[in-house]
Amino acid sequence: MRVIALQSGSNGNCIYVEARGVRLLLDAGISGLRAERRLAELGRAIRDVHAVILSHDHADHASCAGVYQRKFRLPVYATAPTLRAAAARRPLGAMDDVRHFQAGLTLRFDGVSVETIPTPHDGADGVAFIVDDGRVRLGVLTDLGHVFGDLAPAVESLDAVLLESNYDPDMLENGPYPLFLKRRIRGPGGHLSNVESAELLAAAGRRLKWACLAHLSEENNTPALALGTHRRIVGARLPLQAASRYRATLLPEV
Repeated sequence: MRVIALQSGSNGNCIYVEARGVRLLLDAGISGLRAERRLAELGRAIRDVHAVILSHDHADHASCAGVYQRKFRLPVYATAPTLRAAAARRPLGAMDDVRHFQAGLTLRFDGVSVETIPTPHDGADGVAFIVDDGRVRLGVLTDLGHVFGDLAPAVESLDAVLLESNYDPDMLENGPYPLFLKRRIRGPGGHLSNVESAELLAAAGRRLKWACLAHLSEENNTPALALGTHRRIVGARLPLQAASRYRATLLPEV
């Protein structure tokens, strides 16, 4: 399984996964041109993608879904509440190939399954993803709200994971955000901190081969701080890296 984080952060999210000949884009929060160019630089063609699957309605995950559908003729998979809320936030334009699913169900693509895990994040109908090709399981787990009951067992089942590590608590507390936004980020519908992410990985066991820290805040985190917190809690056994907010991050084959 090949994984490329084309971009990860509040400025836009899009993850490319390739398994058993199936090519998927998880989220469409960066421009079609940017996604096309970044894939081409790594020898992939966006028009060969089989599906775009939206995790939730926030603009940094869904705003370019209409472009991907119209320009590249890619089917867009989303829950009905997600699509309605995304279009209300920002017009997506006409789309003639939208395929609805229910949060919690599994999507299937020629031997590759995508499990959708409902999350308590403050989107309309958010999900996280586990991609399973029958040999390995990859988690794309961001915008999680808080550490909910199904999350730790999901992480323990994985061979590799992109896991939200959004903020450092001290940077958030002492930073420039207004109080309401600080409460939203650290509240039950917000994001996971570096410490929460690291504690999940520390408990994951030996099946996990690598982890990529994702959706880092530009204002309330740094890659060095996130990785340092994880090293302190997880130790040295697990290969770690952080997905970039500004460029594609090619992840190890799993």
